[in-house]
Amino acid sequence: MTEITLYNTAIRAKEVLKPLDATNVRMYVCGPTVYDRAHIGNARPVIIFDVLFRLLRHVYGENSVTYVRNFTDVDDKINARAAESGRSIGDITAETTQWFLDDMGAVGALEPTQMPRATAYIPQMVAMIETLVADGYAYEKEGHVLFRVRKYEDYGKLSGRSVDDMIAGARVEVAPYKEDPMDFVMWKPSDAATPGWDSPWGRGRPGWHIECSAMAEDLLGSEFDIHGGGNDLTFPHHENEIAQSKCAGHGFANIWMHNEMLQVEGKKMSKSLGNFFTVRDLLDKGVPGEVIRFVFLSTHYRKPMDWTAQKAADASKTLRKWYALIDGEPNSVVSQDAIGALTDDLNTAGALAALHTLANTGETAMLRGTLQFLGLMGDAAPAWANASEFDFTQWEAHFQAVRGAAMAAKDFGPVDALKAMFANAGVEVRMSKDGVELVAGPDFDASKLEGLT
Repeated sequence: MTEITLYNTAIRAKEVLKPLDATNVRMYVCGPTVYDRAHIGNARPVIIFDVLFRLLRHVYGENSVTYVRNFTDVDDKINARAAESGRSIGDITAETTQWFLDDMGAVGALEPTQMPRATAYIPQMVAMIETLVADGYAYEKEGHVLFRVRKYEDYGKLSGRSVDDMIAGARVEVAPYKEDPMDFVMWKPSDAATPGWDSPWGRGRPGWHIECSAMAEDLLGSEFDIHGGGNDLTFPHHENEIAQSKCAGHGFANIWMHNEMLQVEGKKMSKSLGNFFTVRDLLDKGVPGEVIRFVFLSTHYRKPMDWTAQKAADASKTLRKWYALIDGEPNSVVSQDAIGALTDDLNTAGALAALHTLANTGETAMLRGTLQFLGLMGDAAPAWANASEFDFTQWEAHFQAVRGAAMAAKDFGPVDALKAMFANAGVEVRMSKDGVELVAGPDFDASKLEGLT
């Protein structure tokens, strides 16, 4: 059987994946807190672990992989959004959950095997907390239940930091109900305005960290193969998950995988810098989901990724060429070179290089099969790739207006500049006495025409 090697954060090295059960390879990935649209950084782990899901299914069989990605639908951010909007929490989480599924589907992500919502697993969370309290790993005070961090000797091993270093280098909540500043909340009281459930410690709601521990154990068992997420979750979220689950008697995950963060045009994404945008923002601007996915796959998941307009334009141009090559080709097998790249710690850039080779050598049937495998197309090339179907009406009208003004002024500089702009976007300008016709060529890139009118 094909061997898959993955980088395990827990040992800081690559290791061969050895499933506990090859007939049921199990993976858990931390999902979103559903209160708003997913920004493009949120899409990175979705796309990365979607590729791993596809690879595991390819190697072990479609029915031999269980992929769980949760929805956090009880959280203070959700409560705040409900309070400021006047809408119910249920309406907000239902709407934003569907937004997330729609947007991730648009970038080619398959739906996981299971997508549990935290609020459906409150009894499992309460049961795990009860076990930890009974065994002395957790304690109750003032309606809160907290985990005793120092009682778990391996705390900090995943992130490579000691407890004292964490206290010195991080903002730790100091509260009168804590025995130690590093202890974290697993259960907290709820008032009449916030969601709550009955528990041995009074009406309350779970802390964030206990959710994934309880859902992973319930759906995947006490020990499973892979746990994934962004590297911003390594501490404290994943560190806390490990502590809870291990102390509750579970083996938990064998391999921990973390993707690096995303930048925009070389800068950290930030609303204050004006470079913060969602997946839906890109889609609504006409950037196809396949283009977004291609850009993400161009960078190895353990390296910082930079989203740029130029990368999107280049991706669009490349995909159009590939889609044109496979027109009329039947479904085919997947390139073993692409598979080989992915089995080496998800080298997606290597898999794209294999696609370039297939295109250059004329192996178009295999090109089609590999594009489909990587989630870069469905059963057929997407409609946006057919340049002949693109509506140039607004740009033709704009060109004609510029042309008319130039003829009146006897200054054709603006017309020449406009022709150069269209040529740069891969568009041929055909002028006659009856008007202007714009025709897309094989290198057509619509993104280069944004903001023209």
